[in-house]
Amino acid sequence: MSGTPKLSDESLRHFARIREDFTRMMLGYRFGMEQVATRLDILREEFTELHQDNPIEHISSRLKSPESIIAKAARQGVELEIEALRAGITDIAGIRVVSPFVADLYRLVDSLTAQPDITVRTVKDYVARPKPNGYRSLHLILEIPVFLSSGPVQVPVEVQFRTVAMDFWASTEHKIFYKYEGDVPSGLRRRITEAAATAARMDEEMADLLRAVHGDAEGSPVEGRVHDRERR
Repeated sequence: MSGTPKLSDESLRHFARIREDFTRMMLGYRFGMEQVATRLDILREEFTELHQDNPIEHISSRLKSPESIIAKAARQGVELEIEALRAGITDIAGIRVVSPFVADLYRLVDSLTAQPDITVRTVKDYVARPKPNGYRSLHLILEIPVFLSSGPVQVPVEVQFRTVAMDFWASTEHKIFYKYEGDVPSGLRRRITEAAATAARMDEEMADLLRAVHGDAEGSPVEGRVHDRERR
Protein backbone atom coordinates (compact mmCIF):
# COMPACT_ATOMS: atom_id res chain seq x y z
CA MET A 1 0.00 0.00 0.00
CA SER A 2 2.04 3.01 1.23
CA GLY A 3 5.66 2.89 0.13
CA THR A 4 8.71 4.51 1.66
CA PRO A 5 8.44 8.29 1.16
CA LYS A 6 11.25 10.12 -0.60
CA LEU A 7 13.59 11.59 2.00
CA SER A 8 15.57 14.78 1.59
CA ASP A 9 19.37 14.65 1.34
CA GLU A 10 19.55 16.24 4.77
CA SER A 11 17.31 13.52 6.25
CA LEU A 12 19.43 10.80 4.64
CA ARG A 13 22.64 12.35 6.02
CA HIS A 14 21.03 12.61 9.45
CA PHE A 15 19.92 8.97 9.34
CA ALA A 16 23.46 7.94 8.39
CA ARG A 17 24.75 9.74 11.51
CA ILE A 18 22.38 7.83 13.80
CA ARG A 19 22.80 4.48 12.01
CA GLU A 20 24.83 2.92 14.84
CA ASP A 21 22.30 4.00 17.45
CA PHE A 22 19.48 2.82 15.18
CA THR A 23 21.13 -0.60 14.82
CA ARG A 24 21.50 -0.83 18.61
CA MET A 25 17.84 0.11 19.01
CA MET A 26 16.74 -2.57 16.53
CA LEU A 27 18.85 -5.19 18.30
CA GLY A 28 17.07 -4.29 21.53
CA TYR A 29 13.68 -4.71 19.88
CA ARG A 30 14.66 -8.06 18.39
CA PHE A 31 16.01 -9.37 21.70
CA GLY A 32 12.94 -8.11 23.57
CA MET A 33 10.61 -9.75 21.06
CA GLU A 34 12.52 -13.04 21.31
CA GLN A 35 12.38 -12.93 25.11
CA VAL A 36 8.60 -12.48 25.14
CA ALA A 37 8.21 -15.27 22.57
CA THR A 38 10.39 -17.56 24.69
CA ARG A 39 8.28 -16.87 27.79
CA LEU A 40 5.13 -17.71 25.85
CA ASP A 41 6.75 -20.93 24.67
CA ILE A 42 7.57 -21.78 28.29
CA LEU A 43 3.93 -21.21 29.28
CA ARG A 44 2.79 -23.42 26.41
CA GLU A 45 5.12 -26.23 27.48
CA GLU A 46 4.10 -25.90 31.13
CA PHE A 47 0.38 -26.04 30.39
CA THR A 48 0.87 -28.95 27.99
CA GLU A 49 3.10 -31.06 30.24
CA LEU A 50 1.52 -30.35 33.64
CA HIS A 51 -2.12 -29.72 32.77
CA GLN A 52 -2.51 -31.68 29.48
CA ASP A 53 -3.89 -28.47 28.05
CA ASN A 54 -2.34 -26.45 25.22
CA PRO A 55 -3.64 -22.85 25.26
CA ILE A 56 -1.54 -21.83 22.23
CA GLU A 57 -2.11 -23.00 18.66
CA HIS A 58 0.80 -21.02 17.27
CA ILE A 59 2.98 -17.97 17.84
CA SER A 60 4.31 -15.67 15.13
CA SER A 61 6.54 -12.62 15.38
CA ARG A 62 7.74 -9.84 13.16
CA LEU A 63 10.18 -6.96 13.39
CA LYS A 64 9.50 -3.88 11.29
CA SER A 65 12.14 -3.20 8.66
CA PRO A 66 14.09 0.08 8.79
CA GLU A 67 12.27 1.15 5.61
CA SER A 68 8.88 0.48 7.21
CA ILE A 69 9.86 2.40 10.34
CA ILE A 70 11.04 5.39 8.30
CA ALA A 71 7.84 5.32 6.24
CA LYS A 72 5.64 5.23 9.34
CA ALA A 73 7.69 7.99 10.99
CA ALA A 74 7.16 10.17 7.91
CA ARG A 75 3.39 9.47 7.86
CA GLN A 76 3.01 10.27 11.56
CA GLY A 77 5.42 13.21 11.63
CA VAL A 78 7.85 11.47 13.99
CA GLU A 79 11.41 12.82 13.94
CA LEU A 80 14.24 10.51 12.89
CA GLU A 81 15.70 10.54 16.40
CA ILE A 82 16.09 7.40 18.47
CA GLU A 83 14.04 8.58 21.44
CA ALA A 84 11.35 10.04 19.17
CA LEU A 85 11.10 6.75 17.25
CA ARG A 86 10.91 4.73 20.47
CA ALA A 87 8.18 6.98 21.86
CA GLY A 88 6.19 7.50 18.67
CA ILE A 89 6.19 4.04 17.06
CA THR A 90 5.01 1.35 19.46
CA ASP A 91 4.69 -1.62 17.08
CA ILE A 92 8.29 -2.03 15.94
CA ALA A 93 8.39 -5.47 17.56
CA GLY A 94 5.22 -7.52 17.36
CA ILE A 95 4.04 -10.97 18.42
CA ARG A 96 0.75 -12.70 17.59
CA VAL A 97 -0.56 -15.51 19.76
CA VAL A 98 -3.39 -17.68 18.44
CA SER A 99 -5.35 -19.83 20.90
CA PRO A 100 -8.27 -22.28 20.66
CA PHE A 101 -10.64 -20.53 23.09
CA VAL A 102 -11.41 -17.03 24.35
CA ALA A 103 -10.69 -18.19 27.92
CA ASP A 104 -7.16 -19.12 26.83
CA LEU A 105 -6.47 -15.52 25.78
CA TYR A 106 -7.20 -14.11 29.22
CA ARG A 107 -5.40 -16.96 30.97
CA LEU A 108 -2.24 -16.36 28.93
CA VAL A 109 -2.41 -12.61 29.47
CA ASP A 110 -2.73 -13.13 33.22
CA SER A 111 0.19 -15.58 33.34
CA LEU A 112 2.48 -13.45 31.18
CA THR A 113 1.77 -10.09 32.82
CA ALA A 114 2.15 -11.57 36.32
CA GLN A 115 5.89 -11.95 35.68
CA PRO A 116 7.59 -9.29 37.84
CA ASP A 117 9.95 -7.83 35.21
CA ILE A 118 7.22 -7.33 32.59
CA THR A 119 5.44 -3.99 32.66
CA VAL A 120 2.01 -3.55 31.10
CA ARG A 121 2.11 -0.34 29.12
CA THR A 122 -1.31 -0.40 27.44
CA VAL A 123 -4.23 -2.79 27.06
CA LYS A 124 -6.87 -2.67 24.33
CA ASP A 125 -9.53 -5.32 24.82
CA TYR A 126 -11.29 -5.63 21.47
CA VAL A 127 -12.73 -8.97 22.60
CA ALA A 128 -14.94 -7.39 25.25
CA ARG A 129 -15.45 -4.28 23.09
CA PRO A 130 -15.07 -5.15 19.37
CA LYS A 131 -14.32 -2.48 16.79
CA PRO A 132 -17.27 -1.25 14.67
CA ASN A 133 -16.32 -3.59 11.82
CA GLY A 134 -16.41 -6.57 14.21
CA TYR A 135 -12.64 -6.90 14.73
CA ARG A 136 -11.88 -8.80 17.95
CA SER A 137 -8.50 -9.28 19.59
CA LEU A 138 -6.56 -8.48 22.74
CA HIS A 139 -3.78 -5.94 22.15
CA LEU A 140 -1.12 -5.33 24.78
CA ILE A 141 2.06 -3.33 24.72
CA LEU A 142 4.47 -4.85 27.21
CA GLU A 143 7.87 -3.60 28.28
CA ILE A 144 10.64 -6.07 29.06
CA PRO A 145 14.23 -5.33 30.09
CA VAL A 146 17.00 -6.17 27.62
CA PHE A 147 20.58 -6.08 28.88
CA LEU A 148 23.02 -4.79 26.26
CA SER A 149 26.71 -4.01 26.71
CA SER A 150 25.75 -0.34 27.00
CA GLY A 151 23.35 -1.14 29.84
CA PRO A 152 19.73 -2.25 30.33
CA VAL A 153 16.96 -0.84 28.17
CA GLN A 154 13.19 -1.24 28.52
CA VAL A 155 11.87 -2.52 25.21
CA PRO A 156 8.19 -2.27 24.23
CA VAL A 157 6.72 -5.28 22.45
CA GLU A 158 3.21 -5.32 21.00
CA VAL A 159 1.45 -8.65 21.64
CA GLN A 160 -1.86 -9.58 20.01
CA PHE A 161 -3.92 -12.46 21.37
CA ARG A 162 -6.59 -14.01 19.12
CA THR A 163 -8.61 -17.17 18.85
CA VAL A 164 -8.38 -19.25 15.67
CA ALA A 165 -11.72 -17.80 14.54
CA MET A 166 -10.61 -14.21 15.22
CA ASP A 167 -7.32 -14.75 13.38
CA PHE A 168 -9.01 -16.31 10.33
CA TRP A 169 -11.45 -13.39 10.11
CA ALA A 170 -8.74 -10.73 10.58
CA SER A 171 -6.44 -12.32 7.98
CA THR A 172 -9.25 -12.52 5.42
CA GLU A 173 -10.41 -8.96 6.15
CA HIS A 174 -6.84 -7.71 5.66
CA LYS A 175 -6.56 -9.45 2.27
CA ILE A 176 -9.85 -7.90 1.13
CA PHE A 177 -8.79 -4.39 2.20
CA TYR A 178 -5.43 -4.87 0.50
CA LYS A 179 -7.15 -5.99 -2.71
CA TYR A 180 -9.36 -2.86 -2.74
CA GLU A 181 -6.60 -0.60 -1.35
CA GLY A 182 -8.86 0.29 1.56
CA ASP A 183 -11.79 1.39 -0.63
CA VAL A 184 -13.99 -1.66 0.00
CA PRO A 185 -17.55 -1.52 -1.46
CA SER A 186 -20.25 -1.04 1.16
CA GLY A 187 -21.85 -4.41 0.42
CA LEU A 188 -18.60 -6.20 1.11
CA ARG A 189 -18.04 -4.16 4.26
CA ARG A 190 -21.44 -5.27 5.55
CA ARG A 191 -20.65 -8.92 4.80
CA ILE A 192 -17.26 -8.60 6.53
CA THR A 193 -18.98 -7.31 9.67
CA GLU A 194 -21.54 -10.12 9.50
CA ALA A 195 -18.73 -12.65 9.15
CA ALA A 196 -17.15 -11.22 12.32
CA ALA A 197 -20.41 -11.86 14.18
CA THR A 198 -20.42 -15.42 12.83
CA ALA A 199 -16.83 -15.93 14.09
CA ALA A 200 -17.85 -14.57 17.51
CA ARG A 201 -20.78 -17.00 17.67
CA MET A 202 -18.42 -19.84 16.79
CA ASP A 203 -16.15 -18.87 19.69
CA GLU A 204 -19.17 -18.84 22.01
CA GLU A 205 -20.40 -22.21 20.77
CA MET A 206 -16.98 -23.82 21.18
CA ALA A 207 -16.73 -22.39 24.71
CA ASP A 208 -20.14 -23.92 25.51
CA LEU A 209 -18.95 -27.29 24.21
CA LEU A 210 -15.81 -27.01 26.34
CA ARG A 211 -17.89 -26.28 29.43
CA ALA A 212 -20.17 -29.21 28.66
CA VAL A 213 -17.18 -31.54 28.62
CA HIS A 214 -14.92 -30.08 31.31
CA GLY A 215 -17.14 -27.82 33.39
CA ASP A 216 -16.83 -24.03 33.65
CA ALA A 217 -13.57 -23.14 31.92
CA GLU A 218 -14.49 -19.67 30.74
CA GLY A 219 -12.20 -16.79 31.65
CA SER A 220 -13.25 -13.32 32.71
CA PRO A 221 -12.18 -10.09 31.02
CA VAL A 222 -8.72 -8.72 31.77
CA GLU A 223 -10.20 -5.38 32.75
CA GLY A 224 -9.65 -4.89 36.46
CA ARG A 225 -6.78 -7.38 36.48
CA VAL A 226 -4.32 -6.48 33.72
CA HIS A 227 -5.31 -2.79 33.77
CA ASP A 228 -4.41 -2.69 37.46
CA ARG A 229 -0.87 -3.69 36.52
CA GLU A 230 -0.39 -1.07 33.78
CA ARG A 231 2.76 0.97 34.25
CA ARG A 232 3.49 -1.11 37.33
